[in-house]
Amino acid sequence: MAIFPDSYQESRQRFQNLARQKNWRVETLVMRQTGPEGEELAIDVAFSPNEQADRRLVISSGIHGVEGFFGAAVQFAALDEWIDELPDHVSCLFIHAVNPFGYAHLRRFNEENVDPNRNFLFGDHEFSGAPDGFAKLDSFLNPKRPPNPLEPFYLMSLWKIWRHGLPALKQAIASGQYEYPQGLFFGGKEPSQSYQLLESRFRDWFAGVERVVHLDFHTGLGKWGECNLLLENALTRSREEFLKSQFGEGSYQELATDGVAYDAKGGFGGWCHRETGVRDYLFACAEFGTYGPVKVLRGLRAENQAHHWGEPNSTSTRNAKLELKELFCPASPGWRETVLNRSRELVVKSIESLGQ
Repeated sequence: MAIFPDSYQESRQRFQNLARQKNWRVETLVMRQTGPEGEELAIDVAFSPNEQADRRLVISSGIHGVEGFFGAAVQFAALDEWIDELPDHVSCLFIHAVNPFGYAHLRRFNEENVDPNRNFLFGDHEFSGAPDGFAKLDSFLNPKRPPNPLEPFYLMSLWKIWRHGLPALKQAIASGQYEYPQGLFFGGKEPSQSYQLLESRFRDWFAGVERVVHLDFHTGLGKWGECNLLLENALTRSREEFLKSQFGEGSYQELATDGVAYDAKGGFGGWCHRETGVRDYLFACAEFGTYGPVKVLRGLRAENQAHHWGEPNSTSTRNAKLELKELFCPASPGWRETVLNRSRELVVKSIESLGQ
């Protein structure tokens, strides 16, 4: 579908243009790094004209880099088609490309190989440690050589699943680790550049806001085209009733290993809630399924190998990155239509709930 961008550079330009056409204010947080063509990288933030309203819908995209192709498409459609008029006391704030380096360079991770959604630690949490069992898995997850399409990855994965069980393996691999800088799901050793840029402005953006619904768009977990709202914070009874009434029974779940997700630390949602100081802050990862978990892991592993151990302009590196893009934003017209339709429901219902 034409609404999906082909590159970060195109995505950024379209986001800025659409926002300004709607008379939204755009603020830019520039990164130190550049894109593959030397282009500027930045987190762009757009505010609806009534930004002083005390209720707010937040839509963020691209914290996992390459997932930004889908998240940005949602933001384009919301700006261009889904949001005509907002209730007087409801405003919108859209954050485009939380991880612009990963988006531009077709990575899930950032310029320091950090998974930003494991990097937003606060309080007494330290940038150290790894899940039980990760040390034994690191050589399997990050072999120090370029990717090889002939490697029997699926057989090796089935053996690991049989030995450990899928929930335990998923938790060990994807929940976040802070000891293997070239490995998958590395949370970093300090706040990332995205963290620091957002921290410099985040509280100011929410001055006077009393209620927030924040949808952070993701792909890669779950069944093909299906949506799950993944919640970082424990559910209260009132919040659970609200979610049921607005989004439907079974449309959401707390982060856990027995569902499609896993329990991770350093997540963006908890940080947003704390940083803004807004008491009524509902943060949900709107997670849309693509391919199966073993295929997705294979793609992440191959791109990580290519990034660290391959030649930047080699065919194998280009193929690994294009495969990663397909895994997190399938070219299938059916998938794209399905996920946009469901996303529209989420956005419209969120605005309706804030307007009540």
